Amino acid sequence: MLVQAVLLGLTLLLSPIVSYLQPGSSSQPVSIDTLDKEGTGTLPPDEARKVITKQAESVITALKHQDMKQLQRYIHPEKGVRFSPYATIDVEHDLVFKSEQLPGLPQDKTVYTWGTYDGSGAPIQLTFSDYYKRFVYNRDYAKPEKIGYNELVKQGNSVINIREAYPNSIFVETHFSRDADHNEMGWSSLRLVFQQHAEAWYLAGIVHDQWTI
Repeated sequence: MLVQAVLLGLTLLLSPIVSYLQPGSSSQPVSIDTLDKEGTGTLPPDEARKVITKQAESVITALKHQDMKQLQRYIHPEKGVRFSPYATIDVEHDLVFKSEQLPGLPQDKTVYTWGTYDGSGAPIQLTFSDYYKRFVYNRDYAKPEKIGYNELVKQGNSVINIREAYPNSIFVETHFSRDADHNEMGWSSLRLVFQQHAEAWYLAGIVHDQWTI
């Protein structure tokens, strides 16, 4: 009986499983050891790709077509989605919109302050539609040059604090290494950040990155 009890205890100790669910998809079990090799609560790239690829592709497609009704299905139900114009995320001031607000934003004529422009420090004062063209879908990120799952493809001069702003998250970076004129200073990335809620992964952040001074 003692041996059986010890074996049972070891079995329970060595076989913890965390299930990750995406909205509308089946579960994908990931062992806690795989999830948290360094105690960070962060999935390694290969596991992150398995968990979030389908959902990230759906979000990118919705962004490409500016389909806010489709996009709102993936927005974090409690936190909403935060828009960050540059790599350094300002959790206090970057604008956050709830899911129910999204369908009306493309027609919204309100001029919002989204942060400050790199270099000049002037306020970024744009309607949602203009911000979207400049700081969300400024390139065809559905067909990126490179893509990374929970790993940075490119880092410029800006401080990247995505892990601090979104703990225990998965982010997907779609990247172009140069602009249409092949200028490497014209590189840009779009990072989609997903966090868990009720055993499912939802979009919590849209972070634009580019060359900065």
